[in-house]
Amino acid sequence: MAEANYNPYENAQKQFDDIAESLNLDAGMREFLRQPMMELHFTIPVKMDDGTTKTFNAFRMKHNTARGPAKGGIRFHPHETADTVRALATWMTWKCATVDIPLGGGKGGIICDPPSLSQNELERLCRGYVRKIWTQIGHEMDIPAPDVGSNAQCMLWMMDEYETITAGHYPGVITGKPVGMGGSLGRKEATGYGCIYVLKDLLRVINCPIGSTTASIQGFGNVAEHAAHMYTNLGGKVIAVSCWNQADSKAYTFKKADGCDISELTEIKDQYGSIDKDKAIALGYEMLPGDAWISQDVDILIPCALENQITPSVFPSISKQVKIILEGANGPTTPDCDPLIKDRGIILLPDFLANAGGVTCSYFEQVQNNMNYYWGKDEVLEKLEYAMVKAFRAVYDVAQEKNVYMRDAAYIIAINRVADAVKLRGWL
Repeated sequence: MAEANYNPYENAQKQFDDIAESLNLDAGMREFLRQPMMELHFTIPVKMDDGTTKTFNAFRMKHNTARGPAKGGIRFHPHETADTVRALATWMTWKCATVDIPLGGGKGGIICDPPSLSQNELERLCRGYVRKIWTQIGHEMDIPAPDVGSNAQCMLWMMDEYETITAGHYPGVITGKPVGMGGSLGRKEATGYGCIYVLKDLLRVINCPIGSTTASIQGFGNVAEHAAHMYTNLGGKVIAVSCWNQADSKAYTFKKADGCDISELTEIKDQYGSIDKDKAIALGYEMLPGDAWISQDVDILIPCALENQITPSVFPSISKQVKIILEGANGPTTPDCDPLIKDRGIILLPDFLANAGGVTCSYFEQVQNNMNYYWGKDEVLEKLEYAMVKAFRAVYDVAQEKNVYMRDAAYIIAINRVADAVKLRGWL
């Protein structure tokens, strides 16, 4: 599992510094791009159901807006930190640039434990968040979205609060809303499906039939669930799924050697991605420790949980059979583990390419909101696959041309695009 001594922001800066050095970026540009342009730190007092008032600490950060308004989710997590939000905002800048959408990087966070809050308390928290930052968001400035611990209902409360304050209708202020209330068809599936669109094209390039592959997945939230569904529908076999259990605050790995039935696992999970242990065992799943997902004899590892999951200390437990790591989560691999992955010859599909389907579809939602015209689901997913495959092929071509790691290739493309935008605007 994650190791406490890894700081995600330091990881993001280390990754950037390495590529900035290879690109010979001047010192001024490096200093400008390695940190957020703007940070908001604030508190939200919330009246709890028992009549007491609890104060929550929260953040909203913009890393870079040279290519367009900031874009990024709001994480509701009990262990949220300012550095995590800084890192995620930074990665969002590179993610948007990699898939070439006209947005910059932003991120938000609230230090809270959503399962411990009632619906009324959660709504008051969401509305309180918007009341603190409403002057800094909007489709021309910064567009929030859901992330870990938040969902479409949270986004709708936030949009409603913004519209109440501004006395208008602005559905494009926030994405990830429910369908029928300004949300886009396909948004729920977008991040997970985007991962598999990229994986599918990689397997095509290396001439490996997807039906001959096996995978182990960490996480079973929205991203992992939809990635697993598409992967298995295309013929792949998921051997193991690891997820956090809310009831006893531990992670478990659920394994079926002949392949997990993703539909039945979906039926026995809760809204936070926890699989019911007793029901899983009754269905014939073997229950292993939470970190057992990484040591399975599979072709593909798909981390879809939190950052800092693949580190040098756990790397030796990765099976020699593993050929591909598909990063569905943000920052699941630490920088000091990248050289080990390279040396073993594992192909890594980096997070800000692989999981960019979510922000791409959020961009589609914003476009639909702004023109007040909505596409059918097939059209959304067709546009999504086109964007993801186009981005993958650009990254793959740079990796082959320069003989570099896929993460490095994605960074080269993203940093060059953002640096060019900064120069063209005359900021530096």
